[in-house]
Amino acid sequence: MPDTFLLYGSYGYTGNLIAEQSLREGLRPILAGRDAARLRAQAQRLNLDFRVIPLSDASALDDALRAARLVVHAAGPFVHTWQPMVEACLRTGAHYMDISGEIEEFEAIARLDAQAKAAGVMLLPGAGFDVIPSDCLAAHVQQRLPSATHLKLFIRGVGSGVSRGTARSAIENMQRAGRIRRAGNVVTVPSAWRVEQRDFGRGPVRLVSIGWGDVSTAYHSTGIPNVEVYMAFPPMAIYFLKLMRVIGPLMYNRPVKRLLQSFLRFRPEGPGEAQRASGFSLMLAEASDGATVAASQQRVPEGYQLTMLTAAAIAKRIIAGDWKPGFQTPSRVYGADYILDFPGVTRADL
Repeated sequence: MPDTFLLYGSYGYTGNLIAEQSLREGLRPILAGRDAARLRAQAQRLNLDFRVIPLSDASALDDALRAARLVVHAAGPFVHTWQPMVEACLRTGAHYMDISGEIEEFEAIARLDAQAKAAGVMLLPGAGFDVIPSDCLAAHVQQRLPSATHLKLFIRGVGSGVSRGTARSAIENMQRAGRIRRAGNVVTVPSAWRVEQRDFGRGPVRLVSIGWGDVSTAYHSTGIPNVEVYMAFPPMAIYFLKLMRVIGPLMYNRPVKRLLQSFLRFRPEGPGEAQRASGFSLMLAEASDGATVAASQQRVPEGYQLTMLTAAAIAKRIIAGDWKPGFQTPSRVYGADYILDFPGVTRADL
C-alpha cells in the first residue's frame, strides 16, 4: 500500500487538521467529500489530489477505496454517514477508521466483526479524542484489577472549545437519553441520570453522566460489564441536561433541529491554534470488583489537537501493515499504553 489514504470530510474543521498533520507525517492523503469547491480550494492549498464523492454514490466510493485501501472518515454526523462508508470498505477490502464518539455506531460496527474478518479488513471507529485516551485508560485500570466488574470514567476539559461539526452532531443526537452499560448491555437512562463529584487535583468538580462512546468501547476493550461515563459541566449546562428529560422528545422534530443547526454558521469553525495548544483534558478511571478499587488519572492534550495527532499516526501504522482484522478498539489493537506515545500525555496510578 502506498503512503496514501482516502480522507473523507477533509475540508471540515477536524478533517483539515488531520490532512495537515498527515503531511507532516510524510503521508499524502487523497482529499474527499461532496463539496467540489471546498475540495478544490483545499487541494490547491495543500498540493494534494482530491475526489468529489457523495456517500450515495456506491460505485465512486468503491473506485476510490480500491485505490486507497484505507479511509479515515471525518464527515459527521456519523449516525448518518458511517454505514455507506463501512459497507464500501467491506465490499472493496479497504480498512476503515473514523473519529466518531457515537455509541449506536460503535455497537453496529461491532456486529460486523465477522464480516470484517472475512474481508480481511480492520474497522476502527473512535480513533480520535473519542475514544482513544479514555479507552486506553480503561484498559490500563482493568489490567491493574482483572477482577473488575464495574468501571467509571470521569472527563474534564480545560480551556477547550467545540467545532461546528461537533455541535452539529450534538444537535443531531440531542433527543437521545443517557446511556450506561449494565450487565453487558447498553441501557437507556434519563438525561443527566446521575451527578457525582471528583477531585482532579484542583478541588472537587461536579460531573454528570453522559452517553460517551466508552459506554460501548470500554466493554469491548476490557470485558467489564458495567460502565458509566461522566463529564464535567457548568451548573447551567447540568440544569439543561436535566431539562432534556422533558423536552427531549421535541428534538425528534426535524424542523427544530434545522433551526438550531442554522445558528451554527455564527460560531467560529473551531478552536484556534493557541486554544488547541493551551487546552487539555483530565481523565480519571475507577475499576472496582466490589471490594477493591483501582484508580488512575491521565492528562492529555486538547481534544481536537489530540484527534489530529492520533488519526494521522494510526493511518501511518495501518499503511505500514500494523493492524488487526475485524472490529477493533484502540487499546485492543495498539495496547493500553498507546496513548503514552503522544506528547503532553501523562498517567498516574492513584
